[in-house]
Amino acid sequence: MHFDYSPKVQELQARLLAFMDRHIYPNEARFHEEIAANRARGQAWTPLELIEELKPLARQAGLWNLFLPHSPRAPEGLSNLEYAPLCEIMGRVHWAPEVFNCNAPDTGNMETLERYGSEEHKRQWLDPLLRGEIRSAFLMTEPAVASSDATNIQCEIRREGEHYVINGRKWWSSGVGDPRCAIFIVMGKTDADAPRHSQQSMVLVPAATPGVTILRHLPIFGYDDAPHGHMEVLLENVRVPASNILLGEGRGFEIAQGRLGPGRIHHCMRSIGIAERALELMCKRLNERIAFGKPVSAQSVWHERIAESRCMIEQARLLTLKAAYMMDTVGNKVAKAEIAMIKVVAPNMAAKVIDWAIQAHGGAGMSDDFPLAYAYVWQRALRFADGPDEVHRASLAKLELARHLPRPGEAAAPLTRSA
Repeated sequence: MHFDYSPKVQELQARLLAFMDRHIYPNEARFHEEIAANRARGQAWTPLELIEELKPLARQAGLWNLFLPHSPRAPEGLSNLEYAPLCEIMGRVHWAPEVFNCNAPDTGNMETLERYGSEEHKRQWLDPLLRGEIRSAFLMTEPAVASSDATNIQCEIRREGEHYVINGRKWWSSGVGDPRCAIFIVMGKTDADAPRHSQQSMVLVPAATPGVTILRHLPIFGYDDAPHGHMEVLLENVRVPASNILLGEGRGFEIAQGRLGPGRIHHCMRSIGIAERALELMCKRLNERIAFGKPVSAQSVWHERIAESRCMIEQARLLTLKAAYMMDTVGNKVAKAEIAMIKVVAPNMAAKVIDWAIQAHGGAGMSDDFPLAYAYVWQRALRFADGPDEVHRASLAKLELARHLPRPGEAAAPLTRSA
């Protein structure tokens, strides 16, 4: 495995870093000021002028739709391995990915439509998503069941002639708060009597369909993430054409595995980016502050934390690059262990580094004067997103145990050796 960045990727890195320096970092304060002004007017769920101003500049810079590989609709798309260092840079500022049309959940939904949608699905929904004209949401998790086991999902998708009728309640539906959110991908049950992993299907539901009700928004540790938002959604006798089914009935788990692999690794790439920024902010703060007659950076405890942060970031980056390489070369299914590993490792690593950075900033670290408090909250939330740590660890344990089972006809190895 060779993880050297190609000249093409290095050139994109330089271009992206320049864009971040010129347009993203200088506008961090404006981003929050615009949200605060919208909220004061009772219009929190309003697309931001800042983002819309920057999108055309990103397109002009050739930094648009970089996440989507092998699509004739997005010729600028990169492989997972090529995209990794660029996604990491975007992850240094939580709102930056949308500027480049590389934000969740739209990226995962666009990959789903590209892989599993019909030509009509792509024309109607993928094309405007790729142009950044609309937003989308993925409705999987439910409040009434333990959704860490997706076979528990109870949302009903019932065939009635040339339509499907959908009934259920979903929550943590990210992106539904945005008024531009035009299409949902809904996972539900089409056949409760089918084998366990063939009961579920995915269907496209236009957000404006009668019977769709947004019940409430769900803050994360007090952050509402407006105008993006995470919503609880009620689906009551929602009727859509039968042609809106993706791949066919019973294919929901197959689609989920294809969708969640890239989504998970993109989150991890961004986690590495914010961890790098937290370490940078930590070192600057420690060098600037004097305590007990000397710079705080002279205290040995901070030497330990800085060194440990660097080690953890580099380990996570290498594991992410390995997972990306395997996704590109042998596919998501074969790379499932590596994807599971990095999904556990990266958010936990980032949360630890950010926690130390908060500590280095003292009381300022808990304020909104620095991006650390929100970054910490989001990394904690990522331990639930796209499957909780416990599920990924259980999957890894099963894979590891299976490696050491005796082959058919082979006797189990003795537990002890005779003298």
